[in-house]
Amino acid sequence: MPITYTCTMAEQASTHANDNPAPAGAKNRPDEWKIEQGLAGAKLAYLDQTGDVTTENPPAPWPEMTKDEAAIKSVGNRDELFQRERKGWKGYVEWEACPEKKAKAHKILTSQTFPPNPEYQLGPIPGTNPVLPGTHWKQWHHAIGGELSDVPENSWETVLKEKHPEMLHLLQFPYNGEPPKRLVTAKPITPNSLHFVRNHGGIPIIDEKEYYFDVNGLVADPKKFTLDDLKDESRFPRVTKKVTMQCSGTRRIEQINVYAGQGDELAQAPWAEGAIGTAEYTGISLKKVIKACGGLVNNAKHLEFYGADTYFKSGQTMNYLVSVPWSKVKANEVLLCWEMNGEPLPAIHGFPLRVMVLGYIGARSVKWLYRIKALKDPSPAPVQSKEYLYFNQQTGKHNQKPTDGIQIQEMPVSSAIMSPWTNQVVLHEGAIHCKGWAYSGGGRWPERVELSADGGFSWYAVPLDLLSAKHKWTWRTWEFALPCDVEGWIEIVCRCWDNSLNTQPLNVRAAWNWGLHVTSSAHRIKVYSINKTRPRTIEKLKAFEENDSPLAPITWPEEFTTQSPEEYKEFWEKYGPRDVDD
Repeated sequence: MPITYTCTMAEQASTHANDNPAPAGAKNRPDEWKIEQGLAGAKLAYLDQTGDVTTENPPAPWPEMTKDEAAIKSVGNRDELFQRERKGWKGYVEWEACPEKKAKAHKILTSQTFPPNPEYQLGPIPGTNPVLPGTHWKQWHHAIGGELSDVPENSWETVLKEKHPEMLHLLQFPYNGEPPKRLVTAKPITPNSLHFVRNHGGIPIIDEKEYYFDVNGLVADPKKFTLDDLKDESRFPRVTKKVTMQCSGTRRIEQINVYAGQGDELAQAPWAEGAIGTAEYTGISLKKVIKACGGLVNNAKHLEFYGADTYFKSGQTMNYLVSVPWSKVKANEVLLCWEMNGEPLPAIHGFPLRVMVLGYIGARSVKWLYRIKALKDPSPAPVQSKEYLYFNQQTGKHNQKPTDGIQIQEMPVSSAIMSPWTNQVVLHEGAIHCKGWAYSGGGRWPERVELSADGGFSWYAVPLDLLSAKHKWTWRTWEFALPCDVEGWIEIVCRCWDNSLNTQPLNVRAAWNWGLHVTSSAHRIKVYSINKTRPRTIEKLKAFEENDSPLAPITWPEEFTTQSPEEYKEFWEKYGPRDVDD
């Protein structure tokens, strides 16, 4: 079909404020080549082939920034409307019990427009740390004002105070961060300062002496509990467990690199392999707390957890809410914890008290817990019902409904290579030393880890004495000298088999989904192999050293003569030149 342009390329360029102006008379943008090659995919027009001719429709320009000051002022005094709820609870606003406050916050947010978040999935990822600033979320908190006015700034101060200076800050606010690869599996137990963080709002600062939470809903005897109540061992037996927590976005960058997706309301952090960590938590079983409240009544089957952080979804303001089934709690697989690796929970990880749901995605382990409510059905809150969903591959922006997605609970078996890194040059003597982790959710554990140096055709099992100890709720870290005779570009692949003989799909496409969740495919990296046992390689590497010529990056041409005219002549005399006379 012929293509009819709805506007010229130069006219399209004028709709994008960030584009460089085209030279006079030119129809191409300055970045036309990048756009045509998909290197600036967010600027590509979509093709409409539903008519007699194909039309090309450019992306719509972002709406003009507006602010209805009168409408916002009519809401009232924000410092009074959204004031501190409890003594000693800085940064907490109660939304769920106050629909009138929700309505006022909604009016504030919808009476103004906000600038777009940076597009990085169909364009370059910023080379900064923090990678993404979280502009919308900062502005939403500031727009609501009151107790939320300085939450973004205070939260960042907490990050800098509690986290390792070498953390990779993928999203500044709400904070999302992971450790650098070389530190992810440095120890089987992740130090608090290096444990990944996936926050959904600001970090409340809560005075332990003023802390309590409510248990209500469909329980026989609703009650309040303080931290001292929970620590009374005459009432609640204490539990200490090693637990691996994994974000369902772990290794998301692999899905993004293949095909972009929308994800949830929050700009999706480009997680790598570090959105997983293992710590030793101390607390009590939630089952004991429910028993202290007389148990569930009226056929309650789910427990909803309320976090003190403020969450936003489609112009609505709320607290962070999710739920888990009673069957999970009944099995003593949901803990209320106040210690992490023998220390009080860091503020960034939920001090004074958080939920730990063993074997589930991290999103269910609510931080800064202030309420538990017993329900008949799963929580209708957006995080539970509209996010963390696993869609069919043909589901996307054009047709998705939340009920089409499977709610993600237990994490599937997964693994990752922490060393070497993709695109690295590796000099070795017949084996490439690799390190990584393996994990399976739902109380399963890694039973075997396998590596391949030929893209997944042949596999080597990591010897059991090179795997960390086996536990029901934790990962296993591993290292292995992977045999490799080949030189040049190779693909190293890692996969895990758990104790139920579940294993990983072999390619990223098999795991891709519109929500960009659960990259559970076998982890693949490509490295450039240089085998120093080869005589020719030994000779050439010596020449690089003698000529003080860099080997890296491998794509640079060598800056010295590699063969003399005499060597060419000697070769031709022995083997003949390229062409023959007859």
